Amino acid sequence: MTYFELFSLPPKLNLDAAALEKEFYVLSRRFHPDRFASKSAEEQAAATEQSSLLNDAYRALKDPIRRTEYLLELEGIELEEQSVRATEAAKASGTAKKQIVPPDLLEEAFELNMQLEEMKMAKAGGDDDPQLRKDLESAKTNFTAMLGASGRELEALWQSWDAAVGSGDDGAKAAAKDEMVATLNRRSYLRNLVRDVNLALD
Repeated sequence: MTYFELFSLPPKLNLDAAALEKEFYVLSRRFHPDRFASKSAEEQAAATEQSSLLNDAYRALKDPIRRTEYLLELEGIELEEQSVRATEAAKASGTAKKQIVPPDLLEEAFELNMQLEEMKMAKAGGDDDPQLRKDLESAKTNFTAMLGASGRELEALWQSWDAAVGSGDDGAKAAAKDEMVATLNRRSYLRNLVRDVNLALD
């Protein structure tokens, strides 16, 4: 049973958060372990398992990004950031997991990495370059704006996915799915850039 099925929902990305919460509490009462205190050990274990599944499902579905990632998992897609292979390779080599740079961010990412390295060297020498700090603040503003734009792009793709599911258009579903993967990976990369700038500015 998928998380969507547990809540009797179609596999769509726009959902009524208030209705989801209401159904969560209804189901929580139904599977609460206290209601099975006098039941057999097997029934108690099943209720505990169901309650745990319900909590996992609610946490995943109430958050729009996690909901999108979960739906893509159901579609057989392993996002770059969540890639088990990438994680294992990073652990084996003792390095940070690397993400593929979105092509349109190559130049800006390269420039930012140079600035971050300069800031690191300046800090090591006990210096604080005001111009470099100003440049990093500007980069942070730029990447934060891009991050916001990627969120809006994702919301538009939810509409496309839901419409395709409703009409049974497999071609439109595949197109929306591919774009969601690219947008989520881009969003993840931008989020990491903003994080790196914040760390450098601290």
